[in-house]
Amino acid sequence: MKKRLIIAIVFLLLVFTIFASPFLIRGKVPFPADAMIGIYYPFRDIYVATNPNGIAYKNSLITDPFRQQYPWRKLSLNLLSSGNLPLWNPYSFTGTPLLANFQTGVFYPLNIIYLISPFLQGWSIQVLLQTVLLSFFTFLYLRFLKLNLFSQVFGSLTISFCGFVVAWYEWNTVIQTFLWLPVLLLSIEKILIHQNKKRLIWSIIFVFSLTSSFLAGHTQVFFYISLMVFSYFILKIWHYKNKIKIITLFVLLFIIFLILTFIQWYPFLHFVTLSARTLDQQDWHKAGWFIPWQNLIQYLAPDYFGNPTTLNYWGVWNYGEFVGYIGISPLFFALLGFTNIKNWYVKFFSTWTLVGLLFALPSVISFLPYQLAVPVISTSQPTRLNSLIDFSLIMLAAFGMEMFINGKSKKIYLPVLIMILFTIVMVFFTFVKHIVPATDLSVTEHNLYLPVGLITLNIFIILTSHLFIKQKYIFLIVIALILITSFDLLRFADKFLSFTNKVYVYPSTAVLKFLQSNIGNYRYTTDNNMIMPPDISVMYGLQSIDGYDPLYLKNYGQLIARNIGYKKYQTKLPFNRIFTAEPITPSLRNFLGVKYILSLNKTLNSPGLQKVYNDGYTYVYQNKNVFPRAFMVSKVINTKTENEDLSTTLQVNLLNNAVINDSKFKQQNILKGKVKIETYTANKIILITKNAHPGFVVLTDSYYPTWQVYIDGKQAKIYRTDYNYRGVLVPAGTHTLEYKISLL
Repeated sequence: MKKRLIIAIVFLLLVFTIFASPFLIRGKVPFPADAMIGIYYPFRDIYVATNPNGIAYKNSLITDPFRQQYPWRKLSLNLLSSGNLPLWNPYSFTGTPLLANFQTGVFYPLNIIYLISPFLQGWSIQVLLQTVLLSFFTFLYLRFLKLNLFSQVFGSLTISFCGFVVAWYEWNTVIQTFLWLPVLLLSIEKILIHQNKKRLIWSIIFVFSLTSSFLAGHTQVFFYISLMVFSYFILKIWHYKNKIKIITLFVLLFIIFLILTFIQWYPFLHFVTLSARTLDQQDWHKAGWFIPWQNLIQYLAPDYFGNPTTLNYWGVWNYGEFVGYIGISPLFFALLGFTNIKNWYVKFFSTWTLVGLLFALPSVISFLPYQLAVPVISTSQPTRLNSLIDFSLIMLAAFGMEMFINGKSKKIYLPVLIMILFTIVMVFFTFVKHIVPATDLSVTEHNLYLPVGLITLNIFIILTSHLFIKQKYIFLIVIALILITSFDLLRFADKFLSFTNKVYVYPSTAVLKFLQSNIGNYRYTTDNNMIMPPDISVMYGLQSIDGYDPLYLKNYGQLIARNIGYKKYQTKLPFNRIFTAEPITPSLRNFLGVKYILSLNKTLNSPGLQKVYNDGYTYVYQNKNVFPRAFMVSKVINTKTENEDLSTTLQVNLLNNAVINDSKFKQQNILKGKVKIETYTANKIILITKNAHPGFVVLTDSYYPTWQVYIDGKQAKIYRTDYNYRGVLVPAGTHTLEYKISLL
C-alpha cells in the first residue's frame, strides 16, 4: 500500500513538473508581463525599432496581476520590511488606504517565502505552490473519505487544473483563498471524531486554515467557501450527541480567528464605509454579470466561444468568469457520482453544485439578492460561484470514479447517455439551429474537435471496459482515464496561462526615467488608457491621480465625477473601478499637483502644457501651472452642506481659498505664508511652515480619518478640505507639522 501511495504522489508531482517546466527548466515566471509589454506604452517603446506592432503577448485577459496584486504586495512588504505597517499608498488616487484594500494579502502566512527569496522569485514560487497545496489538501481530504487511491489521485489532479483555478491562477489571491477549502472540511471531520490532544491539534489547523484563507486577499471567494464550510459543519453536527460542547468549541475558534485577523478586517470595514463601493458598481442587469445560460456549454467545451489567447473569443465578456471546465472524464464521473444519492457526501456536494448553478445563472431566484440589496452578495459577481461548483463537481467525480472501480453497475449507462445527449444537442444547435454567427462558426467548429473526440474516446473506453474487461484489470482502464485527463487539463491550462521572460517584468524605460528624475513631490496622469495603466506607477515610485481598485474613497470619486460633468455623482459613479481622471479641467489638474501628462498625441493643446520629452510614441507634457503639494491659502470658506462643499470646491480659486464643511470651525483672519516639505514617506509627512500671522495649510493628499497631525509635537485637527484633502490651521511663527497615519 505504501508503495502505491508513493507512486501516486510521484505521479502528481510529475504532472506538476510538466506544468511548471517553463519556470523550473527555462527560468520563465508565471506572471503575465508579456501583456504589459505588448499592450501598454511606454513599455512598447522599448521594442518600437524591432517590433513596431508590439511584442507578441499571450493573454490580454490576465492584466490585473501586474496592475494590482503584484504592485500592492510589493509595496506592502517593502513597508513592512522597513518597520512600518503598510497603511497608505501615496501612488494612486492622490493617496489611498493600502492595508485596508484587502487584496494586498500582506499578512498571508505563505508570504514567509519573501523572507528567503527575491520578490519575483518568491512570487513565482507562491503562485506555483497553489497547485501543489490544492492538490495535496484535496488528496488528504479524499483519503479521509476512504476512497480508492485512484479516486484520490483523480480528484487531486482535476482540482489542480479545473477551469476556476486556471482562470484565476496568476492573480495569486483568489486561488490562495480557495485552496484552504479541503483542509477546512477535513479539520471539521477530525475535530468531530477526535478528543483531547488530537482535537486540539486539528482545532489549531482549522483556525490556521481559516485565517490563511481570509488573509490571502479575496473577500468574495472567502465568503463563498465560508458558506460551504458553515453548512458542512451544521449538517455534520445535526446528529452529533454533544452539540452544545462542539458548538461552543467552534464559537471559541471563530473568536480566535477574529482576533488573529483583526489587523486586516477592521481597517477593511472602516475603508468600506468611506468608499465608493455602493456607488461605483457594475450593472447586474448587463450581460456577463451572471453566467449566461449558453455558456454552460463551457463545462463541456471550454473554447466553444473561442479563447482570448487565440484572439478569437466571440462570446459574452468575459471568458475567465464563465469557464467552469473540469475535464471530460471528470465530468462523466461527476454525473455517475450524482447517482449515488444515498451517500451523505454525494448529497452535500450535489446540493452545492445545484445551489451554485442556481445563483450563478440568470433567473428570478438569482436576481433576488441584487433586488433586495443583500449586503456582501449584492456587490459581488456571482460568476465566482464557479469556485464551489467546480469543487463540488470534482468531489462527485471522485465518488463516481470510486463507483466505477468498485464494480460493474447499470448506473454507468446514465452518464453515458447524458454525455451523448449533451454532445448531440451541442452539435445540433451549432450546425443546424445556427446559434453560432457565420463569422465565428469556423472558430467553434475547430474548437469542438477535441472535446467531441475526448467524449467519444471516454465513452468507448468506459463501455468497452464495462462490457468486456474483467474487474481485476479495471485499474488499467482507470490509469488510462487518468492519463487522458492529465493531457486534457494540462493542455487547457497551458493554452490559457502565461509564463514570461523575467526581463519583461516592470522594465525601465526612457520616459519613466525622465519622470523619476524630475517629478519630485508632484503627480502625473495620462490622457490615453493605453499608457501606464493605473497602479503600475507603484513599481516605479511615481505618484498618480489614477487608480484601479474595487475600493477607493467616495469623496475622491465624486470630486472627479462632478468635475468631468457627470450629473449622477451622488448616487452613481462612472469609473467602474478602473479610475482614470482625464479629462478633468485644467484648474483641478493644477490643484491635484499634476506636473506631467503622458500622451500619444504629438500636439496636445491644453492651457499651461508644454512638450518636454518623448521616446518612441510616448510624449511627456509639463504642466506649468501646477500647484505645489502643500501651500497656504488666504481664506477659508466654511460651507453648510456636502453638496455646497463640493460645488464650492469646483468653483473657487483653490490656490487662494480652502473649502471646508465643519460647523465647529472658528473663522479666523489668516494670511499666506511659506510651506516646505521636509519629509515625504507613505506613512509620515513632515512640513515646515513659516508665517507672520495665523495660516491655513492645504496638503493635497486624500483625507482619511486615521491620519493625525502634530504641530511641534502637539496634536492638532485635520480638516477635510476641498472635499477630499487635508487642511490644518497653524499659528503664526515657524512650526513643524508632522502627519502620521495609524491603524485605528
